[in-house]
Parts: sequence; structure tokens; C-alpha cells
Amino acid sequence: MSAPSGTTGSTGSTGSTGTSTPGGPGPTSRPSRTSTPNEPSPASRPNRTSTPDEPNAPSRPNRTSGLRRLARQAARPRPDGPERCDLCAEPLPPGHRHLLQPASGTVSCACRACALLFDHGSTGGHGYLPLPESRRRLDGCDIDDAVWAGLGVPVDLAFFTRSGETGETTAAYPSPLGAMRSTVTRDRWQEVESCHPDLPAMAPDVQALLVNRAQGAKEHWLVPLDDCYRLVAVVRAHWKGLGGGPEVWHRIDDFFRQLTALTTEEAS
Repeated sequence: MSAPSGTTGSTGSTGSTGTSTPGGPGPTSRPSRTSTPNEPSPASRPNRTSTPDEPNAPSRPNRTSGLRRLARQAARPRPDGPERCDLCAEPLPPGHRHLLQPASGTVSCACRACALLFDHGSTGGHGYLPLPESRRRLDGCDIDDAVWAGLGVPVDLAFFTRSGETGETTAAYPSPLGAMRSTVTRDRWQEVESCHPDLPAMAPDVQALLVNRAQGAKEHWLVPLDDCYRLVAVVRAHWKGLGGGPEVWHRIDDFFRQLTALTTEEAS
């Protein structure tokens, strides 16, 4: 299964000082079907910027190139022939693996044999990391309102990844423009890690903490990175107007139901 993504945005450091500009709308606590979300005003938002990545934007690797391609593959009608491995051109089954190149952020589709070449904790000469296949819900995780507010994420649906090269933690949240991003300061992330014993061991680059707090939900998951980009693609494809519209919220509900079903299958 391909891992869709939208165009990503880059933001400033969460929990740090600086000049800010507001980002695009994204999933907040779910509005009523006829209302618009109560988005914070630009003056009350955290110090941050939330603008789409420019082609020559510096700093972190551009993770969008491969994921954007996979999103286009998922959106268009399936071809008559099967998808093929990006490394060896072998036909791919549904639910195939994906490989990440941390240096460039490129995500590639891989057959089982090619994925196994890089499935031993080493990127090897070509710099590939396999995205994990397992997911688990972090029952008992307690990221309370105070900790969440300190992260400066302006919506209630977000995911967090950690760079294996720099140790920097990035927060990302779905929006009609794709994934908007900000940097989480080290002390703020340590507060998050203290909320569940599995979080300090989160795999860098390829695994994400996915948090759903929309409409009172308290869901915390450790998932492969491509799961997060599937969620980004859902929001980008189905968001309507300021409040998102009823369809996008049904799709978000379906995403988390499917995530629960996958987790149950893996545990059985």
C-alpha cells in the first residue's frame, strides 16, 4: 500500500521565542456539522510560522518528494499492471513495504526481498531505512492539556518524529495544504517522553507518535511514518471550507478505526 502525502509546510521552533505568522487551517476539536472551528487568532497562537515549503528551503531534509509521488499514485486510478519495486522493478503486492532515505527524505516502494536487505538496523551503502510494519496504541499515555499547550501545536491532531542525525523532534499536523511543521524544543519533548515508558525508545526517522485529541479523543499511537502521511492525504483531499466539512471528519474516524483493526490483527 502506498503511503500518501500532501505538500508539507515548515514552521518555526515550538516553545521558543520569535516572530510568528499563522498557518493554514487544520483539524482542531471537531466542529459541529454547521459551524467553523474556533481557530486561535494570529495574535494568540504560539510563536511560529506555518507556510508551505519553498523549493530552496534550507535545513531539514525534504521528506515530501517520495511521499508526494506516492500520494499521486494513490489518488489516480490504478494502472492495468501492478505497482513495481523502486529498487528492482519486481511487481509489488498490496501492503508492500516502504524505504526511507533520511538524507533526502525520499520514500521508495520496495518488494519484500529488497526491504529485507535493509531490515537489520543499518542503512547500508544506499542510505535506506525500512519503515516499520507494526503499530501499537499507547494505553495509559497521559499527555495532559498543560504538556500539549507547551508543544505549541495549534490543532488537536498531530504527529511527532525524531531525527536520527540531529536528535531534533519535529511536530507535524495535517492541513488543507499538507503537513505543517514546527520544531519541538528538547525540554518540551522530554515532558512528552515522560508520559509513557515506550516513548523514549521511539525509532528515529521512521516511527512517529500520532496523537488524536479531536472532539475529546485521547488516542496516542506509535506508528510507521507512512501511516501519518496517509492521514495527511485524507485531510488534504477531503477538507472543505474553514471547518473541514462532515466528510473529512468521517474519513478521519475511518482512519482511526482502520488503525485499531490493523493493531488488533498484528496482536493476534
